[in-house]
Amino acid sequence: MRCDTIWRNARLATLAPGRPGMGEIEHGLVAAKDGLIVHAGAQADAQALDAAAVVDCEGRWITPGLIDCHTHLVFAGDRSGEFEQRLAGASYEEIARAGGGIISTVTATRAASERALVEAALGRLDALIAEGLTTVEIKSGYGLSLDHEIKQLRAARALAAERRVSVTTTFLGAHALPPEFAGDPDGYIDEVCQRMIPTIAAEDLADAVDVFCEGIGFTPGQTRRVFAAAHEHGLSVKIHAEQLSNLHGAALAAEFGALSADHLEYLDADGVAALATSGTVATLLPGAFYFVRETQAPPIAALRAGGVPIALATDCNPGTSPLTSLLLTMNMGATMFHLTVQECIAGVTRNAARALGRQGQVGTLEAGKQCDLAIWDIERPAQLVYAMGANPLHARVWRGQ
Repeated sequence: MRCDTIWRNARLATLAPGRPGMGEIEHGLVAAKDGLIVHAGAQADAQALDAAAVVDCEGRWITPGLIDCHTHLVFAGDRSGEFEQRLAGASYEEIARAGGGIISTVTATRAASERALVEAALGRLDALIAEGLTTVEIKSGYGLSLDHEIKQLRAARALAAERRVSVTTTFLGAHALPPEFAGDPDGYIDEVCQRMIPTIAAEDLADAVDVFCEGIGFTPGQTRRVFAAAHEHGLSVKIHAEQLSNLHGAALAAEFGALSADHLEYLDADGVAALATSGTVATLLPGAFYFVRETQAPPIAALRAGGVPIALATDCNPGTSPLTSLLLTMNMGATMFHLTVQECIAGVTRNAARALGRQGQVGTLEAGKQCDLAIWDIERPAQLVYAMGANPLHARVWRGQ
């Protein structure tokens, strides 16, 4: 077969589910044609392949391109002042209830143009791309009105035209209560369900719908209404749940077949069982855990025992996780949550793809998948998780180029 490009003399961490461990292959080769992988395996099994371009990887490691499956990358403004307040002892809840938190970013985002939001997000996106990112999820949720939520989602989609990266978008209208609906959360949920979701679905601006189900967010009953509206309009669902308390949001999300349930510090045994049954991914966000000085870690042992797939993400946002490094995210996942190297790397590749419903296209090195690769100057995959502040990326390939 004539291919477009062959990467030879490589060591592969394929993350293919049918292989043990991380699917490591010594003396490996990846071949691509028309942006798709046609071979990812032993070099000896690829004798019938040739290509116009052949890259000698000189023994370097190749993994799937990295995936950040939970970000709030598109926003305006700065919340470093709130960081100072937290250093002085204020809690996240206290800051939010005093008019800070999400609402302060809403004010800045509403005031920004779509182009200004794109420009502000590009620096954050470039930092992720520089570490091998090839797919990113971007949530709205800082507009909290139909026009401004649409503006955010359009800005997120526009990033894919600015950079060689795959972008999935998530509508997070139920992120916080906007000022114009103060004291009327059910009225705002009516707006989300009856006006925002139908319009956004009709304009094909979102791939999924998310809800912040928390004491300072929305109740399980309100979350159920949003999920039902999302399903009515053909959209997948996700949830921010059990970050600050246990409202059993993860179990509710599992009931709706959610792609992922995210945060999960206060997840209980029933929630773990529900995720295990539904196949919903547990997306852990160690950057937020670190930044807001949480002390209760997610129940990793129970998630493992239940066979719940675990993803890791930056949660890049201005208030609780201003993090733009998936490599540091993996280190945090290992040091603070006691994840293994394999769990960390799977968490930003195979399981991250599953958390976006894109496991058929990306996340592993397998024939038929998009040829999204990260090529690393490392001697062993553990180095990707071990070093803080280092970036051993040698080359990044997106859709074969």
